[in-house]
Amino acid sequence: MNRLDLPPDLRAGPVVDRADFPALDREVDSQPLVYLDTAATALKPRQVIDAEAEFYRRYDGAVHRGSHAIGLAATEIYEQARAKTAAFFGVQAPEIIWVKNATEALNLVAYGLLAANIDARAGSPIDERLRIQAGDTIAVTVAEHHANFVPWQQLAKRLGAHFHVVDTTDTGELRPEAFANLPDRTRVLAVTHASNVTGALTPVAAAVSAARERGALTVLDACQSAAHLPLDFHQLDVDFAAASAHKLMGPTGLGILYGRTELLRALPPFLTGGSMVALVERDRTIFLDPPQKFEAGTQMTAQVAAMGAAIDYLHAAPMERIASYDLALGAYLRDQISEIDGVRIIGPQGGKHLGLVAFAFADIHPHDVGQVLDVRGIAVRVGHHCAQPIHRRLGVQSSTRASVGAYTTVAEVDAFIVELARVTEFFRR
Repeated sequence: MNRLDLPPDLRAGPVVDRADFPALDREVDSQPLVYLDTAATALKPRQVIDAEAEFYRRYDGAVHRGSHAIGLAATEIYEQARAKTAAFFGVQAPEIIWVKNATEALNLVAYGLLAANIDARAGSPIDERLRIQAGDTIAVTVAEHHANFVPWQQLAKRLGAHFHVVDTTDTGELRPEAFANLPDRTRVLAVTHASNVTGALTPVAAAVSAARERGALTVLDACQSAAHLPLDFHQLDVDFAAASAHKLMGPTGLGILYGRTELLRALPPFLTGGSMVALVERDRTIFLDPPQKFEAGTQMTAQVAAMGAAIDYLHAAPMERIASYDLALGAYLRDQISEIDGVRIIGPQGGKHLGLVAFAFADIHPHDVGQVLDVRGIAVRVGHHCAQPIHRRLGVQSSTRASVGAYTTVAEVDAFIVELARVTEFFRR
């Protein structure tokens, strides 16, 4: 695809106002910043930055505590943001749990299952949907980010379960038939919605169907997809899902866990303490219902206020336009990178991809690529991207990753391609 062949989505330019993003005003080594690392963290619009600062200026009270005006206002902002986020994902407000990041969200589920099964082995009752016995299977895919791989690997070890890794094709594609071979005694299936290395989408419907046939819980890592595609967790039919606020143009220090109401009620809490109890006696504690059951201690109130502003911003775009622009610009980026001499794009070439591309050269280390690009003001990600298994599966140790956002322009992609070609010329010369 060249500039003359650009689809209407790209000719119209970014779907958000670039003036909303202060970070785009800065320079790096006297070069205008070209930010191609949105897959790691999205830039934040002024509306989000201002919402967090405004909370500290006017509403800095503890939520769900006391009855003074500031505390009540803080609680209202906190719960309004939960309701907005729930609607954004097509679920009910009590099904959204605030955590400090998506990694904690996934660990919350894993440690909750560990606690439930430890209690069961001590003779306490357990919801059968949560039971994992020795010899059962916990499954993930080889394409997972470490945050959705390591917790399940460790849970399997602690409970004496088998750890099964669903493989990709030699090109990194997760096909529907790969899930048909899940062991019969699979109790948990954790899958990414979109790989943070290849950008390829997982056939979630096939994964969920295979898990349902075996009575397994499904856990979805939606960190990459949530920022670029309209999502409905009820429609996807998953039991749990995790997302990152900072990838949704929201603040750092905040993550989102979705869980089915009945499963959240059955799952023991990960952290215990204040704000999540109904009654504490010397010999017992009664916990509040979800979501408060999982929100022990002082919460990330200012960040939650900023998250509400981020949801408003994404709605205004709206998400459908963001998705269309992201897919089109991602395809343009992929096509342009593929024209560079000696480049290997990591992952499947066909199918739908988000706007990120990881690539490697046989004779140039990714860190060298990233360092030279940085001098030119171009920010990309280098390394294994917290996803070593998929890199090893595809025969590389690390890669360079360029990723776009709703604020990225075609001109920025073109500038990156020019400098990438110069990088290869420099090292080969």
